[in-house]
Amino acid sequence: MKKQIMYKKLAKYYDLIYFDKDYKTESKIIKKLIQKYKKSRGKELLDVACGTGHHLEYLKSDFSCIGIDINNEMLNEAKQKVKKVIFKKADMVNFDLHKRFDVIMCLFSSIGYVRTYKYLSKAIQNFSRCLKAGGILLIEPWYNNPAFKPGFPFMSTYSSKNIKIARQSTSKVIGSLSVLRMHYLIAEKDKEVKHYSDEHELGLFDTSKTLKIMEHAGLRSKFFKNGLRTDRGLLIGVKRK
Repeated sequence: MKKQIMYKKLAKYYDLIYFDKDYKTESKIIKKLIQKYKKSRGKELLDVACGTGHHLEYLKSDFSCIGIDINNEMLNEAKQKVKKVIFKKADMVNFDLHKRFDVIMCLFSSIGYVRTYKYLSKAIQNFSRCLKAGGILLIEPWYNNPAFKPGFPFMSTYSSKNIKIARQSTSKVIGSLSVLRMHYLIAEKDKEVKHYSDEHELGLFDTSKTLKIMEHAGLRSKFFKNGLRTDRGLLIGVKRK
């Protein structure tokens, strides 16, 4: 079973697979949080693991935006769909864009892909290093260990006149990792039905430990249970001056 092909071979279908994700409403919440907590005066925003760039479509009118992602295929989709935003290939653990930002965000549980506390700490240290004093960090975490419920089957579907997509998955826990095994059936007009299998491994990080890592990185931090999605919450850190 290949790993993370949703971000590679299936990148062109990504926005259809997550067609019900409300980027517009999420972006409104993000703007309100930035307005409330950001202490720096600038408007430089970095979206880490930006995917196809949908949040930036709604944020680019208020901020000077850069999006980074580790997958070229996702960046290609973002570049086609979102104009007047800079997109670059970079790894969240060690990127260096040679500038500092007023806002850094890492959303849709992308932080889980660092997998271990060692790399979680490296990523957060890197985020903090790239923030201006008074700048704000927004992290939408993956589930923590007690909240993650392995074993239950999941299915989502997308349907339009010319394409139908069914995604099914099962999950399990191996040590401190959640392992998601996904299958996709994609039927397009005048084409044979295609089947793809995919595997994702995300670290199950304790919220209190993550907050300590953020504090150690120089961020005044807190966790909001009701974040962009009610089931995952949101971590917010403000860079100390």
